[in-house]
Amino acid sequence: MLPVARGVHVTSTTKAPQPEGREARPDHLGHVIFITAAAAMGGFLFGYDSSVINGATVAIQHRFDVDANMLGWIIATALLGCAVGAAVAGRIADRIGRIRCMQIAAVLFAASAIGSALPFAAWDLTMWRFIGGIGIGMASVIGPAYIAEVAPPAYRGRLASFQQAAIVIGIAVSQLVNYGILKLADDDQRGKVMGLEAWQLMLGVMVIPAVLYGVLSFVIPESPRFLISVGRDVEAKKVLGEVEGNKIDLDARVNEIEEGMRREHKSSFKDLLGKVGFLPIVWIGIGLSVFQQLVGINVIFYYSNQLWQSVGKDPSSSFLYSFETSIVNIIGTIIAMLFVDRIGRKPLAIIGSAGMALALFTCAWAFSYRTGSGDNVSLPNAQGLTAIIAANFFVLFFALSWGVVVWVLLGEIFPNRIRAAALGVAASAQWLANFAITKTFPSMSEWSLTGSYIIYGAFAVISIPFVMKFVKETKGKTLEEMG
Repeated sequence: MLPVARGVHVTSTTKAPQPEGREARPDHLGHVIFITAAAAMGGFLFGYDSSVINGATVAIQHRFDVDANMLGWIIATALLGCAVGAAVAGRIADRIGRIRCMQIAAVLFAASAIGSALPFAAWDLTMWRFIGGIGIGMASVIGPAYIAEVAPPAYRGRLASFQQAAIVIGIAVSQLVNYGILKLADDDQRGKVMGLEAWQLMLGVMVIPAVLYGVLSFVIPESPRFLISVGRDVEAKKVLGEVEGNKIDLDARVNEIEEGMRREHKSSFKDLLGKVGFLPIVWIGIGLSVFQQLVGINVIFYYSNQLWQSVGKDPSSSFLYSFETSIVNIIGTIIAMLFVDRIGRKPLAIIGSAGMALALFTCAWAFSYRTGSGDNVSLPNAQGLTAIIAANFFVLFFALSWGVVVWVLLGEIFPNRIRAAALGVAASAQWLANFAITKTFPSMSEWSLTGSYIIYGAFAVISIPFVMKFVKETKGKTLEEMG
């Protein structure tokens, strides 16, 4: 499995303390930021692909005449692919390199975009979404791991946050593109644009960022840890000089990384086992991943257009509400990036859980006023406005907390000897939980929107004691200090 950032820190035992966030400032921080942003393009595709389907759900249901259960399969099957991609990415990256792994993911993204835009049946569309999901899963693991391997420790939290920032920007761009295409199709998701139905073009446009991701993967360097692991020390020194500055002793750094790798135990699934299935720390990682999804965040990003239309909003307005929510998501992510290395991971998670619970219960109350049936449903004005505001607050509190904190913690909490394998298990658990929520929401919403949001709110409440009791603060610690 993929090693995560071991050997990248600069030892501080011989240095006088410096102000937090200023120690070990690299000579070429701008270059490091570019490398990080390029690697995070996988996160952009992750967000884009995850959310672009939001603009197509109603049209897909009508085009292929599928019920809520089948629609759930079409949308959620991509997440099964994500679990597969997350599980295999580490081994692929260890065999052929982090960059080659990114390039494979880019090809899968592009193939999925083209196939999803030109399906001839529901099963065909489902298959292409599964293929795209494999690419998303690979990017979800390789992006944070690669960034951690090139990031200076003083900036690791903020640079790791680039992945989540790219995800939320991808979500926002997909909503904006969807809205633009919808307007070109005269507000008809099945209207013709460039010879295709609007929803087909929405899915096909993803080929553009997929190609860009592939191109960028050719201009960023391979991870120095991988280069050293395959005996390419000269190339590793060049990369280390680029990301840590030429003032360091490059020979000493290479020797330090080699020594660290010799001491490392190559993690495997067997190493994760304890008295009760997994080791306690692995269960904590799984818990973080699962809670991140059980609050229902991806219901907003996968189904919000359908959700707002189900309570009486017209298609054009529902697309605007979805785009507005994605902007709120970006704002929350920026807040998290500013504070994740200042106030810590645990406080942000607890604040976020409390805010999400309040917002979700408010949504549940508002949706309880829904009247009508079929295509003739509505909310009273006061409850409709309340639902929209509460949904935005839910996204804001998620973005400034669990959206960023979980990805940062998963790269930090595991001991060195099991970090790679444990990260793969946690990431796979996250995708499976995402699948469960995404697959069940269409049927749950037909049962009761109010009941659905009460359940999601309850998970937000339960996550608070989980974080307080089991999650240790990792702010300011090197990865080696984690174990």
